[in-house]
Amino acid sequence: MQTPFFDLFSSGYDETVRWRRHLHQHPELSFQETKTAQFIIDKLHEFGIEHIRTNVGGNGIVAKIYGKHPGVTLAFRADFDALPIRDAKDASYKSQIDGVMHACGHDGHTANLLAIAKILQQARDVLHGNIVLIFQHGEEKPPGGAQTMVADGALDGVDYVFGAHVASDIPLGKIATRAGATMASVDKFIVELQGRGGHGGRPHQTVDCITIGSQFVTHIQQIVSRRVNPIDPAVVTVGSFHAGNAFNIIADTAYIEGTVRTMSSTVREQIEHEFRAILDSLKVSDHIDYTLDYDNGYPVLVNHAKEAAVVQSLVDEHDFIVKDISLGADDFAYFLEERPGAYFFVGSRTDDPTTQFPHHHPRFDFDERAILYMGEMFLKLTKHYLLP
Repeated sequence: MQTPFFDLFSSGYDETVRWRRHLHQHPELSFQETKTAQFIIDKLHEFGIEHIRTNVGGNGIVAKIYGKHPGVTLAFRADFDALPIRDAKDASYKSQIDGVMHACGHDGHTANLLAIAKILQQARDVLHGNIVLIFQHGEEKPPGGAQTMVADGALDGVDYVFGAHVASDIPLGKIATRAGATMASVDKFIVELQGRGGHGGRPHQTVDCITIGSQFVTHIQQIVSRRVNPIDPAVVTVGSFHAGNAFNIIADTAYIEGTVRTMSSTVREQIEHEFRAILDSLKVSDHIDYTLDYDNGYPVLVNHAKEAAVVQSLVDEHDFIVKDISLGADDFAYFLEERPGAYFFVGSRTDDPTTQFPHHHPRFDFDERAILYMGEMFLKLTKHYLLP
């Protein structure tokens, strides 16, 4: 091809924005993304891509572009599910589905990868290797879509895998990544305490789930402050505590739910062990019975050092940021457990207040020029690996 890749991407920017806004207006929740998946499939067929697998691990889609010349196989991933949030922003393209919103940028990720697909399908005669386009469902809701897509062969034949995410805390035009552990594992716990209810004036005849539950909440906070090495990041958060329904009745049961975030598998295992030890201790000392549902969600997202260095090498020095570790999570971690690769972040924040809301906020939006920078990085990676 005579025209540089990025010139093609730039010339198609308006179309890419239209795709993004269409997706933004028609969001679908995790594992319910049938219309979104069909939109993607229809576009891939429009581009003339012949090798398309649908319903991969659920609603996932995997398309493959075969280059004319032999070489490595490079995979790019975009997620396409939305969140159960009511869109509160004032924009012509705000969500038309009440209570559902693209509040994290997945619509932009998908529009970008569609644009990449269109360009690389046209450029396949110059490619030394192959491109795999992974459109992933269900990222926002554990167990996520990545794990089932991997099990269903999404990475078959792939040598390297890369993904990207818009970032409202990073200035527009900046690219950020880091080698090693980058995003946290995410676990969920549900504890049910079974005591003995009774009259509020006769506490000695009861086993009070509220006081014992309060002790449990205090104890698990001390796991991070007193049990975990302070140089190992970890968070234990209680998000829900329900017990009782009357002012003069001591509760019979209590329900406590929350999340645990860690940056290493060792600390992850340690915290789960400490949960069980604390509950066993309360069972003996306070005569409580309990059940613990401790659900291991996404693993730690670990960027491979060599591939993270490749991303950095493709960015002008003044535009690169070493990414801080994040106690957020992303199931792209499953792809990186299987193949070398890296996950990077594309700045989308400007002086415009509409771009400054955090992800998962009802007024979240991003400067759509971030799609240009994301596309440029994917095309630079393509040139690095497939245009020797």
